[in-house]
Amino acid sequence: MGIIVAKFGGSSLADASQFRKVKSILFADPDRHFVVPSAPGKRDSDDIKVTDMLYTCYNMVSAGKISLFEETFAMLKTRYLEIIEELGIDLDFTAPLATVHDELLSGASVDYAASRGEYLNGMILAAFLGWEFIDAASYIFFDENGQFDAEKTQELLSKKLKDTSYAVIPGFYGCNPDGSVKTFSRGGSDVTGAIVSRAAFADLYENWTDVSGVLMADPRIVKKPKRISVITYRELRELSYMGASVLHEEAIFPVRMAGIPINIRNTNAPEDPGTMIVRADASHVRGAITGIAGKKGFTAIAIEKNCMNREIGFGLRVLQALEECHVPIEHLPTGIDTMTVVVADSNIAGSIDAVVEKIRATCNPDHIEVITGLSLIATVGRGMVRYPGTAAKLFGALADAGINIRMIDQGSSELNIIAGVESVDFERAINAIYTAFTK
Repeated sequence: MGIIVAKFGGSSLADASQFRKVKSILFADPDRHFVVPSAPGKRDSDDIKVTDMLYTCYNMVSAGKISLFEETFAMLKTRYLEIIEELGIDLDFTAPLATVHDELLSGASVDYAASRGEYLNGMILAAFLGWEFIDAASYIFFDENGQFDAEKTQELLSKKLKDTSYAVIPGFYGCNPDGSVKTFSRGGSDVTGAIVSRAAFADLYENWTDVSGVLMADPRIVKKPKRISVITYRELRELSYMGASVLHEEAIFPVRMAGIPINIRNTNAPEDPGTMIVRADASHVRGAITGIAGKKGFTAIAIEKNCMNREIGFGLRVLQALEECHVPIEHLPTGIDTMTVVVADSNIAGSIDAVVEKIRATCNPDHIEVITGLSLIATVGRGMVRYPGTAAKLFGALADAGINIRMIDQGSSELNIIAGVESVDFERAINAIYTAFTK
């Protein structure tokens, strides 16, 4: 194929047995040249992630609780040493662990603390594979404002990878202009994998986790949902926004820019084909919908005014009222005499009365209704535009289930339809929609 970049999540590298699975996967295809590891995740439901241990270490030092810091760091140290011993690697890990210990104890930043899980795991994996270890802090850069510096990273990292056959590049972090460590948000190893894929001019970015691809719905809500075989970048972004969490949302952009497909795979079932994430292409359309996702915790402010459509600046004044109260909007469905502003409860908590009063004062509406306890459900599919009756099937499924729709919003791209329902109906609504489109 060419060059494959493989990223492995925390569950894929939780212990020595998982390391062996990863090595088997990497060595099964010589095109897998670069690997991006996460920090060790949970080995079972009662276990603690290494990154959480590191956050605890940082918090204990900040609070002056040095004995608790030492206790937690000892657990972390044991975790890594057990992996090395069980793998039978000839690796003296005394110095790296001591460096991390001393830096944390001397007041290193929270970003430094959080990044050390990937850093240490990357060193172990490189030794186990016999591959070169490349510290991400030397080739992934952030600017003075803390924003990822894509151009500088692309220039220097691509030069490095061009001259490297096989290497391990730990995920989740890079460096600030002053050389200090800077992390992406939680789940940022997905972003690192995408950055490395672009810099390596990869033909494929494999994202290995503990599920066999992206599912059509949340398996905690829908029993045994079907796997999505092919999904476009845009569809995945829509599903990710509404709560689907297989892939870090920001990880889509570097590979999308370069036109590199992503393959979501299962470390524990490497024979499964997983899900391919590709550019928009009509040949990949397989049905009316691709997936369903949703989130709870929304409030709608429904505004009515006769002849609203003729009043210049009405919508602008509504949005200014929200801006002045520092409330971002999620959706804005409108009619001739109506406008509904949908916001996340977390963003408007404590500000509802102020927002309503500003709208009353600046817009003089005939009526305002605040609707709380809403959930939004997105039915996503590039194929929807080619399948007549998609909306009718969706709304019919909800009607047959006795679920009242409080809001409807469909983007101009016809990529998704968002329905607002009462939160008490959230799970039933998702099941009703899923059944209607898969039976």
